[in-house]
Amino acid sequence: MSTIENRFERQSQLVPADRLADVTATVIGVGAIGRQVAMQLAYIGVPSIQLIDFDAVDLSNTTTQGYRKHEIGWAKPFACSQAISEIAPSIEVIRVEDRFRPRLEIGNAVFCCVDSITARTAIWKSVQGRSAFWADGRMLGEVLRVLAVTDGASSTHYDSTLFTASEAQQGTCTSRSTIYAASIAAGLTVHQLTRWLRGIPIDADTSVNLLSGEWSIHDTP
Repeated sequence: MSTIENRFERQSQLVPADRLADVTATVIGVGAIGRQVAMQLAYIGVPSIQLIDFDAVDLSNTTTQGYRKHEIGWAKPFACSQAISEIAPSIEVIRVEDRFRPRLEIGNAVFCCVDSITARTAIWKSVQGRSAFWADGRMLGEVLRVLAVTDGASSTHYDSTLFTASEAQQGTCTSRSTIYAASIAAGLTVHQLTRWLRGIPIDADTSVNLLSGEWSIHDTP
């Protein structure tokens, strides 16, 4: 029988509890990547998580996004909050069942998981400078990209990844997606948070093509 009494014991050398205790996370978009990010944040022990999304759960979300059959028709922030409460009722969950609005209060760690370049550009313009940590998870099929910002250099690089809607690849992350690709993207995203908490330089830009096995990391100066 296991004698472990602290559920965080096995992550204690990887995720500093003292710094984690000060994290207030905002997850914008709790779809394919966003729901996985929110759940992983809950599992590692983030004490406060804000969930922002205007959408409701549909049948396809029970495969590609991890929602459960009985949650069909529920607002995604509500469904996600219920799952988080099953992990740890002590986690403060703030639900915003609406689109992101610039006037909203946000946490010190923001995760942008929307599927529109226009939306993420508008959100970034509003959030830039208001959070200590920013991460943006992007996915199209089995091609994943995770960008993180913690300082001026990574902020400048992130700016360079924003482009007009006409330049974007056709389709959204919801048009071709799988739960495994979303989970990998979410894991890479949460990993950047733990790097920041440990004082390890973040990877400002990580790209992974699962099909070809290609992996690249862009480091800022």
